[in-house]
Amino acid sequence: MLATMRAMNPWPGTARFERNMDTMLSSMRNIRPAAYPALNVFSNEDDLVITSEIPGVDPEDVEISIEGDSLTIKGLRKADDLQPGEKWHRRERGNGNFTRTLRLPYNVESSRVVADYKNGVLMITLPRAEADKPRKIQVKTAQ
Repeated sequence: MLATMRAMNPWPGTARFERNMDTMLSSMRNIRPAAYPALNVFSNEDDLVITSEIPGVDPEDVEISIEGDSLTIKGLRKADDLQPGEKWHRRERGNGNFTRTLRLPYNVESSRVVADYKNGVLMITLPRAEADKPRKIQVKTAQ
């Protein structure tokens, strides 16, 4: 009788399909959107440099602050206004407030930080604190 009922089932692959969909959807839930704005961070002996692409953002709408060992970039990307008779066909660039906080790898001279904005790229130069710069120690010999 059980074999007959299986043979009469009009949707034999339904359970497998549901399991596959559950697996696919659960893996998609774990995908996090990329942080905005994206940051590149590099250093040399004297400075830590952070660059970030924020096209379309008015520099007046960007706030940079340092508190302890953290740098925070806050800003606002305003929505594009459409003219009468225009309509959106695709809208992929986000708008609204954004915030990124980054832990700094060493202490910086916050009074000497410089931020430049050119061609949609924000560049923040953070001078390394003298106390945190590596020092060469000369070994003395006894004579």
